[in-house]
Amino acid sequence: MDINKADLIEGMAKGMAVLESFDTERQRLNATLAAQRAGLTRAAARRHLLTLAHLGYLETDGSYFWLAPKVLRFSGSYLASARLPRVIQPTLNRLAAQTRESFSAVVLDADEVVIVARSGNERGNDRPGSASGGTSNVAGRFLAYGLHLGARLPAFATSTGRVLLAAKSRSEFAAWMKGRSLPRLTARTLTEPKTLRAIVAQVRTDDFCVASEEHELGVHALAVPLRNLQGRTVAALNVVTSPQRLEQAEMRRELLPLLLDAARELRPVL
Repeated sequence: MDINKADLIEGMAKGMAVLESFDTERQRLNATLAAQRAGLTRAAARRHLLTLAHLGYLETDGSYFWLAPKVLRFSGSYLASARLPRVIQPTLNRLAAQTRESFSAVVLDADEVVIVARSGNERGNDRPGSASGGTSNVAGRFLAYGLHLGARLPAFATSTGRVLLAAKSRSEFAAWMKGRSLPRLTARTLTEPKTLRAIVAQVRTDDFCVASEEHELGVHALAVPLRNLQGRTVAALNVVTSPQRLEQAEMRRELLPLLLDAARELRPVL
């Protein structure tokens, strides 16, 4: 939301920018790196790092800083209180029990999508991972590493991201795309902006999206939008599997009807 400049607490905004500078690529930062990532002077970044460490949100060895477990209070409070994950969770669990595949609910946050709910009993994908971290099977179910609650993935290269981008108006999507570079994450990542625009346009027509091995090798993903009664897309529902388990055509034939039915069933409660 937008607020009046007089209502903005600049120090809090800068502190949050420093906190958000930590990610899977940079798990440990010194004052110089934090300043570069947060767009601050080194002296300001250092003060924010020291303050966050004093408050218990960071740990430090005197030179470098890293996230402390206390930051999980934010995600824990969200998951405990937010309505969206709570109303979707039973549906995700039912779909997983029915198909032995892995299902997620995802929302868009600027350039990334964030997993806010996952189907239950998937211990294998609670471990940290990267875009090429690999996959496993637990009790016959395909699991992509790194796809845990709170995981953030690039919107442009994921089925859920493309579904949520397709929900934007054409002018909003054009603004999102302006000046954007699309990094190659795997050998199959589509990196041409023109191609992404065409894909998003097709998703608007199809009302679903399949992304194959663009974010992580060995991973097929299929997503549909979750809309409320007013027709606004509030999240995306997806399923992930491997090319060895299901080809794209099989995925669409066997799993797409289940996702579409689930989206219709959830609409009155979103």
